[in-house]
Amino acid sequence: MNPGLDNLQPYPFERLRKLTANLQAANLSPIALTIGEPKHAAPEFVLDVMREALSSINQYPATAGSPALRETISHWLKQRFNLQGISPEQILPVNGTREALFAIAQTLVTPGSPGRVICPNPFYQIYEGAALLAGSQPTFVAAGADTGFLPDFGSLTSEQWDQCELLYICTPGNPSGAVMPLEDLQTLLKLAEEHDFVIVSDECYSEIYADEAAPPAGLLQAAAAMGNHDYTRCLAFHSLSKRSNLPGLRSGFVAGDADVLAAFLRYRTYHGCAMPPHHQAASIAAWQDEEHVYANRALYREKFEVVVPLLNPVLPVERPAAGFYLWPSTPTSDESFAVELVTHCNVAVLPGQYLGRAVNGINPGANHVRMALVAELAQCVEAAERIVHHLKTG
Repeated sequence: MNPGLDNLQPYPFERLRKLTANLQAANLSPIALTIGEPKHAAPEFVLDVMREALSSINQYPATAGSPALRETISHWLKQRFNLQGISPEQILPVNGTREALFAIAQTLVTPGSPGRVICPNPFYQIYEGAALLAGSQPTFVAAGADTGFLPDFGSLTSEQWDQCELLYICTPGNPSGAVMPLEDLQTLLKLAEEHDFVIVSDECYSEIYADEAAPPAGLLQAAAAMGNHDYTRCLAFHSLSKRSNLPGLRSGFVAGDADVLAAFLRYRTYHGCAMPPHHQAASIAAWQDEEHVYANRALYREKFEVVVPLLNPVLPVERPAAGFYLWPSTPTSDESFAVELVTHCNVAVLPGQYLGRAVNGINPGANHVRMALVAELAQCVEAAERIVHHLKTG
């Protein structure tokens, strides 16, 4: 057995199920604010394209994806991030960013030594699992309130950067929604050049943001602004799951350094993870259209505009710059608060400590909960009203 398997911690939702398994929930319809699974309707025109393309299912797809899909993604990247150009060799379609974020560590990391992978804390648990199963113990960088929930990369030493082979970042961040400024991304790019590591930027929340005039910056955009049009040491990961409400399509891409992607393609060819042809056709349709994405942002914007003022009198909630999570601190421990909300409100939230790890006795996710505003507006409002009523009267 791979010894890294013994070090894998239970997934956050598994821990939540165990925490709440024997609770007597309030006699109200359950509302889950836990999993970041979009509940808005999938674009019907994308589903129509996929149905029409089912005849291609009798063909083996290329691991590199079709030229049409890569050209479509290239056009989207140039428009969205103001890039001068990006070639098909700098783009690789993947079956959702989750599997690719895991697999990239298997390609880049030399096994047998700790510190090869650096990632934020709290974090998407795939980063940790990828590091462990690649044979390395990750280094965690706190992303707490004192840094605006951005990772405190300034706390790392030169020796730690020298050890690093892969740096995971998430912008907009999960769980806080904090967006890394372009200047911060460029600082990391300079460190990557100095210490020779690859930056893996998880940007799957990049298309859900508050201000239409200020979309979040991306890693490739930061590189291009520095004159790095080869995107050396840069890999940006994007997905249709959140952007287009298509989590079950399992469609995304990674773009950036062509040399790194050539090695990743070789790995993926053996791994056997080519995107099905009808999924590729649907993806082309989704990446070519922005109207449904604008409408999607408007739905989330409406939920934040209603829910945040409702909760503010009883919980310190702030509307995030991007993403669809609230990340409030809790009046009691995060686990106790989650239990309390199920017991009295039948509203499920995710304890923040499950998304972080204790370093020197401090878990920066502790005493926060993550609330995913993915349900329809009426359900989100009802959940907020139940929480407010309980905290005011309980």
